[in-house]
Parts: sequence; structure tokens; C-alpha cells
Amino acid sequence: MKTLRIDIVSDVVCPWCIIGFKRLSQAMESVADECRFEIAWHPFELNPQLGPEGENADEHLARKYGIGPEEVARNRQHITDMGRRLGFRFHYDADRKVYNTFDAHRILYWAQEQGNQTDISLALFEAYFSDGLNPSAPEVLTSIAERLGLNAQRVSAILESDDYADAVRDAEDHYRRMGIQAVPAYIINERYLISGGQEPDVFIQAFRQIASEAA
Repeated sequence: MKTLRIDIVSDVVCPWCIIGFKRLSQAMESVADECRFEIAWHPFELNPQLGPEGENADEHLARKYGIGPEEVARNRQHITDMGRRLGFRFHYDADRKVYNTFDAHRILYWAQEQGNQTDISLALFEAYFSDGLNPSAPEVLTSIAERLGLNAQRVSAILESDDYADAVRDAEDHYRRMGIQAVPAYIINERYLISGGQEPDVFIQAFRQIASEAA
């Protein structure tokens, strides 16, 4: 059985990133008797310019993409419907904010060393999209770590320091140099790139082709 490495470049405030991961998970389950998988998450900040207080999501999207409130509402309903079909709850309201996620990525970098990176990534998606929380807030990150059985005191210490800051910036620079300008992006076996929240069949076809070539 072939082992495929999947490097996921994403941000925890990107709706397509959690949609894409849910579809990726379905694909991996479909070929579980053919392939094993190793997954690593890598940082991409959608809103690096924002301060810790965040910004109203409707205003941010209107300015960033030049769209009006009706189009924002249609896009969100579309995403909500896709999430429901995939078993993920998106909850939007008029007070939702977008945030800078640099500190969340620092904790995710640390979580890779602990072997809990995917668990924390999924918890952060849920915290932001389902519960409306700031995924870089210290209380959110320490609460998630504690709930997952990780060292919440270590998380607090990281957030109070510059630990992993250079590592996150270096990783972001690395993937920008690779030409990744939007997320999600999936790099399989460090050679094959799949961009966007593709349907499971796209991943399945890629897995089988790559495994066959590796053989």
C-alpha cells in the first residue's frame, strides 16, 4: 500500500479550506484500502493586514471583492448549503468579523510537533465558522488545546512570546515563491498541486494516478 503525503496550505478563516478538507476526507476514505496518507498543514494568511480587533466581515468582503450585500448573502448561503451537505455548520450573522490569523498559525506550527495539527485545525474552523469566535484569541487557542488534551500553559507561553513567528513567516514565503496565491492548495508527494475545494472524485483520481506512478 502506497503512502501519499499531502501538504495543505490553508487559513482557518477560509470557508473553502474546510469545505475542501471535508471533500478530501471523503476521497481518502474512498481509497483507504489502496493508500495511506500523511497530512501536514501550512500557513496562509488571508488578512495579514488586520489588527487583533478584526473587521466587520460584510464590509471587508464588499471592499475586497467589490461586491454588494446581496451578492455577499448569496455566496454565504451557497457556502452554508455546501457545508450542511458535508456535515459542517456555517453560522453567519451581521456582526461576524474577519481576523488576522498569525497567532493561530503559530499554534498550528507547534501542534505539528505534538501530532495534533489536524485536530486543532478542525477545532479552529469550528470555532470561527460555527461559533463566531476569534481563532487567534488567546482564550480560544488555550481552550482548544486544553479540550484536546494538549498543554494549555505552553500555548499561553507561545502566544506571549515570538516562538514560531519566524517559522510561520518562512513557510508563508516558501509557498508564495511556489506560486500559491490562494487557498486551499494541496501538494501531494511534494510534486503535484491541486488547487481549490475540489470534489472528492478529483482527489480520488489524483490519488490513484500518483500512487500508480510511484509504484
